[in-house]
Amino acid sequence: MVRLVDLVQLLDSHLEVAAFQDYCPNGLQIEGRSEVQRVVTGVTASQALIDAAIARDADALLVHHGYFWKGESLPLTGIKGRRVASLMQRGISLLAYHLPLDAHPVHGNNQQLAEVLDLDVTGSMEGGGWSFGLTGQLRQAWEARDLVVHLEQRLGQRPLHLQGHDRPIRTLAWCTGAAQGGIVRAAELGVDAYISGEVSEQTLHQARELGIDYFAAGHHATERYGVKALGGWLAANLGIECEFVDIHNPV
Repeated sequence: MVRLVDLVQLLDSHLEVAAFQDYCPNGLQIEGRSEVQRVVTGVTASQALIDAAIARDADALLVHHGYFWKGESLPLTGIKGRRVASLMQRGISLLAYHLPLDAHPVHGNNQQLAEVLDLDVTGSMEGGGWSFGLTGQLRQAWEARDLVVHLEQRLGQRPLHLQGHDRPIRTLAWCTGAAQGGIVRAAELGVDAYISGEVSEQTLHQARELGIDYFAAGHHATERYGVKALGGWLAANLGIECEFVDIHNPV
């Protein structure tokens, strides 16, 4: 058992929340019980994930995508109102970490994706107006079709491949989630391919004109591993129960 205030303080410090200017508040978003023994972790605080936390009698829900995003409607009505009510009525706290969980050098989504995909990290994508993502390489050069198979096997869904060249692929850059715009920075870095979660109409033209292959591997699929690893770290260090619940999302 750990006090909620101590859990929040530990996570805020570990993820260096104060160093980020984000699109949402990071940390404790909804306050529930004062003590925490059982935590459910997941990617997005959807109603399905909340229902899973309720079914498991969780004291807290730890996610990557929480609530109160800049520009969204403020009233607690509709979907958001029902979600917040479900948590508050059962005393379940909501903790959400967005950019801090993308960037963390150990438990971050980008670092964890590298481990899942067996990518050797060689550097960062930072620079040129881009702040997130990593660079690395495969342990041997592959044809694009082989990388498609590898991504499907490791992430559980087939990526969309946009071809920008016909060379074998050895060097890569990646940034999880909705970071398709990073393809320009990846091309500046001279890598063979760029991996992210989502894709836009213009991404196809960018891949062709920049001469870089692009793999849209899924927003959810690429961002499952940071919060899962963070929960494992909490369980090992605090002796509390942390269970990752994967609510399937092909997007």
